[in-house]
Amino acid sequence: MGTAGAASGKAGTGSGRPARWLARRTLRGRLIAGLLALLAVACAAVGAVTYVSLHSYLLGQLDQQLVQASGRYQACLGVPPPGHDNDSDNHPAPPHGTPDECAQQQQQQTFSAQVKNGVLTDNHISYGICELSHGDKAVLTAYPAAGQPFTSDLSSLGDYRLLAVHNEATPGVTYLTGLPMTQVNSTLRQVATVEIMVFAAALLLTGVLGTGFVRLSLRPLRRVAATATQVAERPLASGEVTLPERVPDADPRTEVGQVGSAFNRMLGHVEAALGRRAASEARLRRFAADASHELRTPLAAIRGYAELARRHPGPVPDDIAHALARVESESARMSVLVDELLLLAQLDAGRPLAKEPVDLTRLAIDATSDARAASQDHRWVLELPGEPVQVEGDEHRLHQVLANLMSNAAKHTPGGTIVTVTLTTSEDPPMVRVSVTDSGPGIPEELQPALFERFVRGDSARSNAGTSTGLGLAIVQAVTIAHGGSVSVTSRPGHTSFVITLPRLTSVPASA
Repeated sequence: MGTAGAASGKAGTGSGRPARWLARRTLRGRLIAGLLALLAVACAAVGAVTYVSLHSYLLGQLDQQLVQASGRYQACLGVPPPGHDNDSDNHPAPPHGTPDECAQQQQQQTFSAQVKNGVLTDNHISYGICELSHGDKAVLTAYPAAGQPFTSDLSSLGDYRLLAVHNEATPGVTYLTGLPMTQVNSTLRQVATVEIMVFAAALLLTGVLGTGFVRLSLRPLRRVAATATQVAERPLASGEVTLPERVPDADPRTEVGQVGSAFNRMLGHVEAALGRRAASEARLRRFAADASHELRTPLAAIRGYAELARRHPGPVPDDIAHALARVESESARMSVLVDELLLLAQLDAGRPLAKEPVDLTRLAIDATSDARAASQDHRWVLELPGEPVQVEGDEHRLHQVLANLMSNAAKHTPGGTIVTVTLTTSEDPPMVRVSVTDSGPGIPEELQPALFERFVRGDSARSNAGTSTGLGLAIVQAVTIAHGGSVSVTSRPGHTSFVITLPRLTSVPASA
């Protein structure tokens, strides 16, 4: 059973290879391959039927000539035909000629012989030399006189069509007559050669014309594919809602036209959905921006009144002082949150940032110095290249990005953690990479894909020295993308690294 299973598995694998080969081909290639395969099968069938029919026809003609040659041979020997009445002594008529003379009266290369009591005698070839081998003699004497022609490949003579006849007038004697198959075989070979050449030319011509016809037939489908490619290349995530591409000439009377019409309708639905989404996001951004802007004034007033109340010259009860301190702290935290929401709303709306040469090396030094002063229980390491590195962008926002990453490392890692700020450059393409790496406990793997989304906090993952708004990393990503860069994170226990990649400024204006 194991051997049979293995054999069936190999057979299945072999039969599946053409299907896998076709599956990797284009639709045009599969259509052309199918067309050529069907034509090849049809040509093979026509060729086989023609060959078999012609072979049967030529063999029938040769058999008729063979019967006539056998009758002439017997008549020349004086053997009466079947059913002839002999004389009173019941002896056959005397021969009219010798076997050699009778053989010479046949057409060229006609074989004639007699088998008398199992022994081959009087074998001749008309207008030729007959030298039979022992094997040929054994074959000729072993064949019964059934009266039906048969074909035998004689090693000394070649391929012959033979007829063994037994005449009642000469008991014990079998008359053999044979005609060569040379003409029949030559004709069949010529027909086969012509068929192969004609069918090969037909396949070649069909392949060329079929390729052009299939290409012409699939041209509407290629337009559908080209339109789909153009739509796929559009940055739909950037808020673009217009899809001007449509499949041209989508004739609903054809199958490809029906696909094109359906594709155009789908593009219309997608464009409408994108428009509704863009309008909803625009309303949400306006609401966030307006709410953030409107909340800044009352929050400033709350903070001012809380500070004023704490400065009251008279004695203030401890619980009131604590409450005022909490009001002041929470209002300050809410002010930061409102400012961050306003910044994100402005970035989402596509508000342009300042574009000026910024010394990223100096920003890294300043941000690291500020972080070292704010978190003295951490070890801060700064690794910079030997020369200043400049980018084009908004200095204040880039400083905010570095400050957020270092503040994030300080807040969410325990004291004694090593935080390394590294600045590297590359020439092709000209890019600069800023990485902030810490040796803290790491970020849970399930939290990493959503780490740069808004209001996502990692406080439960790493040791927390204070609360966070959950917008710091979202601001890092938004500002980095606004500068044409990218941000990524890799984290495992003992190693967490945030990497920012920005285009490097290779030429600095003279004014800078």
